[in-house]
Amino acid sequence: MLLRTIDWAIIGTFFAFTLIVGLVVSRRAGRTQSDFFLSGRGMPWWLLGTSMVATTFAADTPLLVTSIVREQGVAGNWVWWAFLLTGMLTVAVFAKLWRRSGILTDVEFYERRYGGAPAAFLRGFRAVYLGLIFNVLVMANVTLAAVKIAQVMFDFSPIQAILVAATVTVIFSAAGGLRSVLLTDFVLFLIAMTGSIGAAIVALRQPEVGGLTGLFAHEQVQARLALWPSLDFSSTASLNAAMTILIIPLAVQWWAAWYPGAEPGGGGYVAQRMLAARSESHATGATLLFNFAHYALRPWPWILVALASLAIYPDLDSLRSAFPKVGDTMVRDDLAYPAMMNRMPPGLLGLIATSLIASYMSTISTMLNWGSSYLVHDFWLRFFRPKASERELVRLGRFLTVALMVLACVIALQLQSVYEGFQILLKVGAGTGLIYILRWFWWRLNALAEIVAMAVSFLMAAGFVVLSRIAPEQTPADWLQFLIIVGGTTACWIVVSLVTPPEREETLRNFYNHIRPGGPGWKAVIRRAHAEGELLDCNGSWNLRSELIFLIGGCASIYGALFATGLFLYGRTMPATLAILIALAGGAAMAVTWRTVASGTAEPTAPGPIGEDH
Repeated sequence: MLLRTIDWAIIGTFFAFTLIVGLVVSRRAGRTQSDFFLSGRGMPWWLLGTSMVATTFAADTPLLVTSIVREQGVAGNWVWWAFLLTGMLTVAVFAKLWRRSGILTDVEFYERRYGGAPAAFLRGFRAVYLGLIFNVLVMANVTLAAVKIAQVMFDFSPIQAILVAATVTVIFSAAGGLRSVLLTDFVLFLIAMTGSIGAAIVALRQPEVGGLTGLFAHEQVQARLALWPSLDFSSTASLNAAMTILIIPLAVQWWAAWYPGAEPGGGGYVAQRMLAARSESHATGATLLFNFAHYALRPWPWILVALASLAIYPDLDSLRSAFPKVGDTMVRDDLAYPAMMNRMPPGLLGLIATSLIASYMSTISTMLNWGSSYLVHDFWLRFFRPKASERELVRLGRFLTVALMVLACVIALQLQSVYEGFQILLKVGAGTGLIYILRWFWWRLNALAEIVAMAVSFLMAAGFVVLSRIAPEQTPADWLQFLIIVGGTTACWIVVSLVTPPEREETLRNFYNHIRPGGPGWKAVIRRAHAEGELLDCNGSWNLRSELIFLIGGCASIYGALFATGLFLYGRTMPATLAILIALAGGAAMAVTWRTVASGTAEPTAPGPIGEDH
């Protein structure tokens, strides 16, 4: 690919901007942990929401969507569209609770909710497991995408791609902390959206594609246009496809699986943004903006490019022929996205290259800051240097930022497919999702139950990976593996919760008083407190009716906007109009319930006896 002077000028200007931002805010970011990891807890909803969506606008995301569309059609995107249910649950219920907690990281939550040695172990283990192991795997997956993009667009070797992609990201992330990440994310998102829309327009204008009319008439494309997978279970292949793409994601995956950016109950870098908000309503607004932009605004430019790629590169052999310098192990369907960028004109090519670089940097900078916050605050400070000064902790955070990037780059060179990494992450987190929801609302859950859930899920997922290597013909389908892991993990942690001692009464009451979650799951704690003369708020911030209306309205509004866009592109005006009406009705439901949901003010309930709860 030949980049002209204007293209390099656009890329160079972007690099200069990110470096300047990091250096300008570095002094302020270096004062305290809160400044470096949470921007002083004073960020507005629009900046935090844009940062959330910019973070998930990773370099690997368009490649993942391209791989899904080419292999499974547009309907295959339900494997991640289903996570909207998780996202809206976080908006309606958990955003305000996270902000109210006042903690620095989401794993600090463990020693607020639980007590004693198990809680301390859980906090320390999760800090290392998420901040080091899981985080590095995610960054490696994103870096793999950057390698593929750089090989096709810049003719870089994998080592060259990694050195260029990682260096600038590490510099501004280590210098400016979360504040520099948030400020650059806003610009990165605008650049990334502009680039993806421009890429879709140019892709449709290719002679082999022939615009929307030619695209949808193409034989390779027509079979992949359906928004819903076939529910014909007459063959094993059809059953496996429907279960993997639609049924399992909508029925089980959204509440049962832990996945970065879509954690049931919120968590990870999404929780970090909520904790950095200036108020509970700003935390709720930020998460709502994220879900709308993530699911309704971004997918269709990627999908159009993926469909257009089928007309130009219908199979892997055509990709190998077009890019003979790319290693054979790297040639997968996800390579089709950067291959399409090969056809962009000067100027737009520089903008698109910058947008892909921006999406990479946005995600990696967030993961670096988030991961180092765990290792500094929840591991080093908590267990090794409890009296460490703020400046010492910030220096350690900067050092770990560099170390995590180096590890991710090393692992990225061992991976082959972005979709492969996505599937591994889903299986490792299977079965743990429900416990992350219920721990806020059921007093009987304890730290040991979470430890068991984590261990069982990981061991079962690892067992299936090993089985697939040594006896692939005896390995169940992916969706059946997922159900087995979810069922086994959930059964184990429920049994452990019921047969082991609960947390100390003082720990439970302190948590309830501070968070005020409300709900029937805390009735036993409230009853015992009242019997001892300690008055706890019976209702807390329990707003089930309003939150349920808001959740359903949000899903209707966002799904309606998503499908209306696609249906209009397909030329199906009547169904598209109906989808818009559904979106508007959902928006109205959210508007009516917004004040109650965002403020966390409990709805009045009829007085009644407080019974025992198990």
